[in-house]
Amino acid sequence: MNFQGSRRRGEEGIAVVIDFLLANAHLVLGVGGAAVLGIATLAVKRLIERAGRAAEDEDEKVKQKMAESWEELSSVSASPTLLKKGLEGVKHVAKAARQQKAELSEQPQTSSPEVPPKPGSKSKRVQLCALTLQERLQQYYHTRAALHPDEVLRAQALAVDLCTEIQGFLRSRVPDMPLGEMRLGGSLLDDLQVVSADHACLLVPLQLEASLWRLIPGEETLLTHPLHWMIRRVNLEYFPRGLSYWDRYLVGGYLSAEAVVNMFSKAVLESVNWLSISSTLDCLVRPVLGGPDLRLEIRPGNGDVAESGEPPVFVSMLPLLTEEDVVLTAQPELTAPWVNAWHLSLYPWENRRLARLDAADGGRRRHALKILKAVCRLNPSLRPLGAAPLANLILHLSDGEGDWSETSLHARFRQCVAELIGFLEQGALHSYFKPAVNLLSGLSEDQVDRMGFMLYCAVSEPEILLI
Repeated sequence: MNFQGSRRRGEEGIAVVIDFLLANAHLVLGVGGAAVLGIATLAVKRLIERAGRAAEDEDEKVKQKMAESWEELSSVSASPTLLKKGLEGVKHVAKAARQQKAELSEQPQTSSPEVPPKPGSKSKRVQLCALTLQERLQQYYHTRAALHPDEVLRAQALAVDLCTEIQGFLRSRVPDMPLGEMRLGGSLLDDLQVVSADHACLLVPLQLEASLWRLIPGEETLLTHPLHWMIRRVNLEYFPRGLSYWDRYLVGGYLSAEAVVNMFSKAVLESVNWLSISSTLDCLVRPVLGGPDLRLEIRPGNGDVAESGEPPVFVSMLPLLTEEDVVLTAQPELTAPWVNAWHLSLYPWENRRLARLDAADGGRRRHALKILKAVCRLNPSLRPLGAAPLANLILHLSDGEGDWSETSLHARFRQCVAELIGFLEQGALHSYFKPAVNLLSGLSEDQVDRMGFMLYCAVSEPEILLI
């Protein structure tokens, strides 16, 4: 309103100046000069009026487009914080998706040289090249999410060879340490890894005496966190401290996860002769120091990725305790600042639940999970969203939606996007097996806003997530 008012005042001022010049021109230029000046100024005045009308028409068009776009966004339970990110970003992202569709549609198709193309054949080619969302999802799965079997086998072979070397070293260095058989675990083994086979998990099971140790659920501890369990040393009056190998890592009567991780860091990461192991495995193996976890890096050949063309594989050592179906892991980065707390891993429960549901109805829930994981990993705005929230999202949807067949993949994908927007607006996505746990609690407000904005854009143009 202020802009339009100032423009009108400016136009009136110009008109007053023109009228003044015309009224006094004959005094300076004479009658002939005044006539010429009058014709010229009249033409200029008409040009100014036309420009003003064009600007007003353009303003009306912009207002109408903005109103339509706001109505479209408000149809999805709009969040004021997210919508303030600006309408221009929506138009820009949607335009990019439309341009990609147009490029797909304009790709030439080979035709037989004997038969000349008909006038209507171009539109048919466009229809064939314009992929549906279902086709785009299948294409995205095979090109981005799914890994080639040879790539998976290569990464698994490297991780297994390293596992064998580390276990042999520990048995020779500390033969009295009660450890179970080390093995691979995680997404690489369960066919849930996406984009690249670049990380593996080496499970290091600790063996505890059942009569000397007791696992305390998180709800029964002073921490009252469902995922933060503790391991108490019991029966000290009958079996004094020192009878168990793990008594040396007690802190306040509880087995300390942080002390166990520090022990493995010194015994393995800082003590192993990695040059010798590298020559044995014919690849470069080195520890990744400075982080809270126990991580090793394997580079094929002489370590030059550009030469070998194969990405490095990162192997994380994970000390754990297992009792029936409970798996506790030593991950201080997840249980800080509590040095005695052990993390209750829900991954085995979630993976088994998804596998059983798919086996019961022939669904593609794990298929959909891999697509969502690839989308989040390749999209910078969605990258903070890890695998656990996505798996629990599908588990929650499975309670109310039974059709997870391959033909309905596009509908489930849209539903996942819409449900995820709702969870982000609420600021909470509760764990399927531990409802008291909020899987979005680790996200900052800025991360939630950026993820929500990107997902809002995908409501009308879901293809932008598959670029």
